[in-house]
Amino acid sequence: MSRKLIIKQCKKCMTTVKVIKEYGNEIICCKEAMKELIPNTVDAAFEKHIPNYEIKDEKIIVTVNHVMEEEHYIEWISMCLDNKESIVYFKPGDIAKAEFNYVPGSTIYAYCNKHSLWKKDVK
Repeated sequence: MSRKLIIKQCKKCMTTVKVIKEYGNEIICCKEAMKELIPNTVDAAFEKHIPNYEIKDEKIIVTVNHVMEEEHYIEWISMCLDNKESIVYFKPGDIAKAEFNYVPGSTIYAYCNKHSLWKKDVK
């Protein structure tokens, strides 16, 4: 069973936080409650944001077919399962590609600095 990754963001200043454990309290930033980012819900090109993967020699190679420009790029790719998370961060000019140990049933996430959070379940 895959662990749900909870990411919240301030819509004013764009501060983004990962919630380790929720207790039901709101996280306030710029005098407003931060909003949870729901994967795959932003109106943007699905094929340019959804993480893709291939399995090779007990590894999973994750790529995102996305531009990596100064103003628009994939900031990170993460793989989650139960109580484990692995993450790779990127900067403009990098290739949005990460390698993790292959674990069936995990979930991979990608975060675009303009088009929010995207995910795909690993089979």
